[in-house]
This record gives sequence, structure tokens and C-alpha cells, in this order.
Amino acid sequence: MKAELKPRITTEGRTRLETVIPLSTPYLVFLDPSSVCNAKCSFCPTGSGEAEKYKKPQIMDYELYQKIIDDLCDMPEPIKTLRLYKMGESLLNPAFPKMVLYAKETGRFNQIDTTTNGKLLRPSLNNQIINAGLDKIFISVPQNYTPAYVKNVRHLYEQGRGSLHVLTKAIGDLMTEPEKVKFMSDFGDISDSIFIERLTNCWPQFEVKDANTEVGIYGQEIKEVLVCSYIFYSLTINSDGTVSTCFLDYKHHLLLGDLKKESFKDIWNGKLLRYYRIMHLAGDRRLLKMCSDCKQLAYGACDNIDEYAKEILERIE
Repeated sequence: MKAELKPRITTEGRTRLETVIPLSTPYLVFLDPSSVCNAKCSFCPTGSGEAEKYKKPQIMDYELYQKIIDDLCDMPEPIKTLRLYKMGESLLNPAFPKMVLYAKETGRFNQIDTTTNGKLLRPSLNNQIINAGLDKIFISVPQNYTPAYVKNVRHLYEQGRGSLHVLTKAIGDLMTEPEKVKFMSDFGDISDSIFIERLTNCWPQFEVKDANTEVGIYGQEIKEVLVCSYIFYSLTINSDGTVSTCFLDYKHHLLLGDLKKESFKDIWNGKLLRYYRIMHLAGDRRLLKMCSDCKQLAYGACDNIDEYAKEILERIE
């Protein structure tokens, strides 16, 4: 197997947040090209239809996207990662390659990546994505993939070799042992990295049937975490241009502003985000909607700044 057995998120070379907070510029920005999805995954608020109860899915308008990228370029420092993904299938946006290229040409993003179920990958689209300059793609391989699906991933890997990092992943809890072996065999030589994840209850107020409760997404030990680290180094831009504190905010309960009317810089430095951060640092996370029973911190977060909460709070105040 050519691929490295490695999860999509690791702690290698990771900056210790307690040493740099508060940040003038976020390290990571989620930007959702499409909250529409072509999959019906029961373990996801979008695929299950739950998210649609709170916000109608839509494709992001390209002119709005340009305004947002221009806003992000106005931040004091370059953004480490622009993640063109949140609630849906990003490749459903017909302007996706153009979106990548527009952001890439600014030189203000150290890495541009996306997540896809891979169902839309075809040689023509693959070439457009590669030529646009996408740096990394996380492919969530569906259970019942076909030989044609494998062929399209192979084409992407071979054509993008040296410029595009391809990571394939699957949810092990939904697979038999023979299926896991087949997955590794089919994708192990056409990926730069590969991993079998665990199914967990990460989404707030959304129960996942038969979710694993023994280890985290990447097999790590489960630990109770009180302070959300995400709100100190990242923000999420929804497909309608509104900004959420969190990529898990599928109910749009934690909105900070609207980029159709405001600048990203003003939202990042705004009073509302500061209020949320202080609530977390003061130990009052459970008083906030969506944050109250969020399990992502225990099952999927890489950072834990709990023991530095008082120190950071004094610094911010």
C-alpha cells in the first residue's frame, strides 16, 4: 500500500493555542460553497434532512464568494487553511473550480482544501480542480461505491500527484471486516493518505444511531472538554453569507453576522464573538444553545485549553 495510514486531522506540528490566543487572524475558515447534498447519510444533519428544518439548502452565489474572499484577504495575516466545505457537497457548486482559483491567486491562503463524497468526480472536473490549485481533498468514500467510482478517484490521484494531496476515508462502524480490507485494497495505492474513522455523536442535539461511545473519531481517548478551542482560531461562513461561530451550527443558532452587509474583520473582532469566548472561558458553555451538549469537544477536537482558561480570560479581558 502506497498511502500513509493517517487521519485527516493530526496534532503534528500543531501550534499550542494557549500561547497565541487572541489571534488577529483565524488559522482556519470554513466556507460553504453548497449546503445542498447529493447523499442521504442518516448520521449527518444535512443528509438526514434535519438541517433543512432550520435553513433551506442553497448554492453560494459566486459574486458573494468573491466579496468574502476579498474580505478574508483584508485580514492582518494570511489564513493558514481555507476549507471550502461545511454542510453539503461542495462540488455541486458549478463554480467550485473557479472558486478555488480565485482564492489561490490571492496568495493569502497557505492551504485550500475541501471534503467531498466523491460521487461527482470525473476526469474533466478532476482536471479543473487540479488546475485551479486545490491543495488537499478529503474523500468520504460511500459504502456502496462502484468500480467506476474507484476509477475516477484513481484519475484524480494520478493527475494531481505532486500538487494535490488525496485523502480517502471511510466509517468503519458501517463496514464489515471484509469491506474494510477491500476499502484499503481499492484505495490504498491511489491515495496519499487513508484512514478508517469511527462513527460518533459529534453533532449537538442530533443523535446518531449506533454511534461508537468508546473512543473518539480517530480512535483517541475520550475526554470531557469544557472550553471550545474552535471559536478562538476558526470561524464558519455559511452558503448564504452568514457567519457562525462553529462548523457544527446546522441550526444557525450561533450566528455572528452577515457578510452581505458586514466585513469579516468586523465580525472576527466583534463584541458577540468576544462574548461567546468569555462565556466558554468562564465555564458557562452549557448556557449557550448548540454548545450546551456538543460532543465534538470530547470525540473530535485536537486541542484542549481548559487548564489555561483563566490565563486566557485575563488576557482577553
